[in-house]
Amino acid sequence: MTMSTGWYLRRLSRMGPQEVAGRAGDAVRRRRWRSARPEGPGTTGGRFTAVLPAGTVAAIPPDAAKRLVAEADRLMDGHAEYFGVVRDDLVDPDWWRDPKTGRRAPWGYAFDVPYRDEDAVGDIKQIWELSRHQYLTQLAAAYAITGDERYAERTADHLRSWWTANPPLRGVHWISGIELGIRLLSWVWVRRLLDGWPGVTGLFEDNPVAVNQIWHHQRWLAAFPSRGSSANNHVIAETAGLYAAACAFDWFPASARWRDTALRSLDRNLRANTFHSGLNRELASEYHGLVLELGLAALAEADAAGRPVPATLRIVLLRMTDALAAVVDNRLRPPRQGDADDGHGLVVDGAGTDRWGSLLATGAAVFGRLDWWPEVTGTDVRTPLLAALIKPVPPAVTRPKTRPAHFADAGMTVLRGPGKIWCRCDGGPHGFLSIAAHAHADALSVEVRHDGVEVLADPGTFCYHGQPEWRQYFRSTLGHNTLELDGTDQSVSGGPFLWTRHARTRVLAVETSGDVVRWSAEHDGYQPSVHRRRVELSAGSEELRLVDEVRGPRRDVRLAFHLGPAVAADLMGDRAVLTWIHEGEGRSAVLDLPDGLTWRAHRGESDPPLGWYSPGFGRKEPTTTLVGTGSAEGAADFTTVLRFRG
Repeated sequence: MTMSTGWYLRRLSRMGPQEVAGRAGDAVRRRRWRSARPEGPGTTGGRFTAVLPAGTVAAIPPDAAKRLVAEADRLMDGHAEYFGVVRDDLVDPDWWRDPKTGRRAPWGYAFDVPYRDEDAVGDIKQIWELSRHQYLTQLAAAYAITGDERYAERTADHLRSWWTANPPLRGVHWISGIELGIRLLSWVWVRRLLDGWPGVTGLFEDNPVAVNQIWHHQRWLAAFPSRGSSANNHVIAETAGLYAAACAFDWFPASARWRDTALRSLDRNLRANTFHSGLNRELASEYHGLVLELGLAALAEADAAGRPVPATLRIVLLRMTDALAAVVDNRLRPPRQGDADDGHGLVVDGAGTDRWGSLLATGAAVFGRLDWWPEVTGTDVRTPLLAALIKPVPPAVTRPKTRPAHFADAGMTVLRGPGKIWCRCDGGPHGFLSIAAHAHADALSVEVRHDGVEVLADPGTFCYHGQPEWRQYFRSTLGHNTLELDGTDQSVSGGPFLWTRHARTRVLAVETSGDVVRWSAEHDGYQPSVHRRRVELSAGSEELRLVDEVRGPRRDVRLAFHLGPAVAADLMGDRAVLTWIHEGEGRSAVLDLPDGLTWRAHRGESDPPLGWYSPGFGRKEPTTTLVGTGSAEGAADFTTVLRFRG
């Protein structure tokens, strides 16, 4: 996907004067760097001292270690899967090749590479993902656990190969700061986990090529921070990576300056990216996880190096952890809200490890577990590693005494009922910053789960670049469990990561305790009409009632309910019987739909897209979407009742 002149004008309109000036300065600097690419300053006597404390590896639970080693063995055999694409070429990878399209990114000055053009470059996410080197942190962790030098040698071979193929400022891997930041963080952990290997100093501090790469990565990140309307999770990754490297690879004249600048930026932007309640301001659950992982990794480097950090940094990470504990369902799964691209901050675990349980386990080890937190029964490798480095300094902040259900600043409400019913109601801001890059047009949408099974599901994200019709569908109003008027989205899109008009949502009432828990909100995305929704969940019965109200002139209406991938539907008129299997037992529910609309079931349709669910980035599968069509004029109410049968 290439960007048109119109897109650049729309994007420019969402920037303030300071951001425009900063980006102009960046453009000048890029031109200057084209012809002035200095070698990094030589270092003598630099040593890596931020090692794991004695006994850390021995504290890793055996089952978590077993999963990791199994994953490392698959990687050693050359096998991996990224975004739904199976790779068998990891013994000797081509760092510039997209395995999905077969295209190779062009060579040249990094800032000249048209990385958004899939025809010229391939799928940029596929190319970038491997070069985050998080699979190398898995191999290095396998070495630390087993002492088997095969893992260390493969890690070293791949790092040397990458450094040779990607000299500073050349090619596709020197374009995006988030990639450089995460890659630096991976290198810090590779060096730490390989500390017992005899060849580790020759790979890192005694290797001029490695030292030059580390210096150039930090120089790049210090020069080109994400600015203004782009200062979302990207700036967290950039500053976390720069700070981690400046602490652990403290070998350069600029290290102290980079470290101090990065810490100030990290602290400021963590606070800016996080509501006071602890939820991430992008209102995209996976980015909440990414930012929390990055923040914890940066804190680990500070404590490992004996560097003080502002109290606010620990407080934000604590609040994020408590918020995560509050919103997960009974299977420890968070909402599926906003964009998700399977991004991780630090990967040292094998397949089958619960990401969210791992984060809560780390939070319990670092900050202490509250009585209302859900139980975490799984194990992981990352928690003992981080907990060995992070000092247990309790932040001076009051924590919730009971499980929060309503996050007023984020507009998120979680209603919980009998039979392990979990319902997430969206009454929050459209997104973060002026472009709301990772937002979806999902105001007043709901997710409903029954004992962890998605019954009314958020379909997910699927893709970012290269497939505009799918990008549009998965973030559209019709692509969520809410109401659409006149075939348009509530908020106006100006591009794949740009919204030019944001629907404003207002929560009207919330009751999260008592025999009936309820929520109501409205938004102004369809002016002069108003869409208002009420949700009620009865404690005495497994029944959820949704009432959609439309006030205003005559409008065409489409009301969508997206069923989870495990749920089958038998639609008869305005009633759908839902069935699914859970833990070997048959479950069912009845969905009584508004009789003022004409209902039809859609599944796996492509022209236009409708009836799809994305379990992860780059993957989609057919699912059933029930769509009711009709009209509303003046004052119209549409009532939906979902009754679970057990």
